Amino acid sequence: MKIENTKAQMRKGVLEFCILSILEGGDAYTSEILVQLKDAKLLVVEGTVYPLLTRLKNAGLLTYRWEESTSGPPRKYYGLTETGKIFLAGLNTTWSELVKAVNLVTKNNKSKNTTK
Repeated sequence: MKIENTKAQMRKGVLEFCILSILEGGDAYTSEILVQLKDAKLLVVEGTVYPLLTRLKNAGLLTYRWEESTSGPPRKYYGLTETGKIFLAGLNTTWSELVKAVNLVTKNNKSKNTTK
């Protein structure tokens, strides 16, 4: 089993949450979303984010608008819908609970291993 595969699956599992969190700060162009994800080392392949944005839009969590660009074709900017904001609030709660649970398990196991 390769650790890179597990790490990639972990990143994919939080990608929707991260995209919605990015958009919580305001509407963003796809390349802006990609830059933030790449800077956080969460996304390497651009082809991953486009279908995800479409799925989130189709689920009613995102909306988009076209805006003219001074340096090329019009750009599609994504933003959160009210439903998306509510969904993100739920994910924030779930994330906090998950982090606490994982920290509890991993810290407890480390302390057990050091006392043996």
